[in-house]
Amino acid sequence: MSDTATLRPAPAPPVHRVRAPGALTHAAVLAGRSLRVSRRNSDALIMSLALPIMLMLIFVYFFGGAIKTSALYDSYVMYVVPGVILLCAGFGAATTATAVSEDMKGGIIDRFRSLDVGGTPVLAGHVAASTVRNLVATLVVFGVALLIGFRPAASWDGWLLAATVLVAYIVALSWLSAAIGLLARSPEAASGFTFFMSFLPYPSSAFVQVDSMPSWLHGFAEHQPITPAIESLRGLLLGQEVGNTPWIALTWAGGMLAVAVAASGALFRVRTR
Repeated sequence: MSDTATLRPAPAPPVHRVRAPGALTHAAVLAGRSLRVSRRNSDALIMSLALPIMLMLIFVYFFGGAIKTSALYDSYVMYVVPGVILLCAGFGAATTATAVSEDMKGGIIDRFRSLDVGGTPVLAGHVAASTVRNLVATLVVFGVALLIGFRPAASWDGWLLAATVLVAYIVALSWLSAAIGLLARSPEAASGFTFFMSFLPYPSSAFVQVDSMPSWLHGFAEHQPITPAIESLRGLLLGQEVGNTPWIALTWAGGMLAVAVAASGALFRVRTR
């Protein structure tokens, strides 16, 4: 009898499964992309820094002598700086709407979707980049404020709570701006829609006390979302009693954030059908 070799199939090579990056990784990568795009858009960066600084200098040196504030403040610069910081955050967050609208118009979103990148990481990347840009701009504005006489007297707890309120509002306004960018049909329209966000600090306690406004404006100025944030920053930075104002500000920021995240998710699905 002849020996016959038994032919057996060669064992298959082991399969190494490559895990797709998670949503946080996608968001981090897209945030880096947004920051690189912002760095190339030098005009928008200069404007987001120059406009709040110019407004602060105008109010302090042109109008400050004519504006009466409480005896709690040694000078008008001590009163106005927290309002300018929130104004700076509003200007910086508004650029998110234009960036999101440009992505939607340029077709890059289709490329991201082909790479299995969802809408949430795309928008979260824009919001993260906006937060970084705004924090840098805030530091620059704060540095100029120190040069012209602003002297904070906050405790360590006060600094921490003030930073929490500021970051919460930057994130909330950036998500709201992203939703506006999805709602607008062009970057120009997105820029126009965000004017309302940039306008909110004016009918508030940012530049003058609410009591000095016409009586018909008091209700809106006292109960709009920017006023408790400004009052919180002002009291915390100057070491004054703030009561529950920071928690009211954080509640406003949390509500705006929840609405903006839900709206932006729905709008992204509609725009990418």
